[in-house]
Amino acid sequence: MSTKDAESRMKKSIKALEEEFAAIRTGRASTALFDKIMVEYYGTPTPLNQVATVSTPEARLVVIQPWDKSALGDIEKAIQKSELSLNPNNDGKVIRINIPPLTEDRRKEIVKSAKQIAEQAKVAIRNIRRDANDQLKQQQKDGEISEDEEKRLQDDVQKLTDTYTKQISQMLDAKEKEILEI
Repeated sequence: MSTKDAESRMKKSIKALEEEFAAIRTGRASTALFDKIMVEYYGTPTPLNQVATVSTPEARLVVIQPWDKSALGDIEKAIQKSELSLNPNNDGKVIRINIPPLTEDRRKEIVKSAKQIAEQAKVAIRNIRRDANDQLKQQQKDGEISEDEEKRLQDDVQKLTDTYTKQISQMLDAKEKEILEI
């Protein structure tokens, strides 16, 4: 594994973390909350955004407008079954969801969950570092690179690790601030 491979894998870990954080509920309405919701559409689990338009016309309101009105009930059921703890209002044309403000306890739980997700991302970054270093040691052992070259490349991998670990911490701080703001 080259440093470029390691960096590519680290970037993928950051991208996965961004997606995880986008799906975490804050006190504000966000279409990203509904990205992982699957709707039974003609017997097939289908992502919500492929059967309806999801929009946030106000800070605490999400409106879901299905392209096929017959899917309204299935969309409503999918939202109720989700872990979001939201109550959809179906008026026969669109589904409106008021995003209630989070309680202090719920905010703390969500922050705790976000910290766990961030820690998992840091572990993934450290595992990539370990894999890269193991590969460098093997290359040095096989005579493909010199000892000095191995040392220099390991330093490069460590710098990448530090950079991405710091980026994860910054992302967590921003998410925590977003969750805790009222």
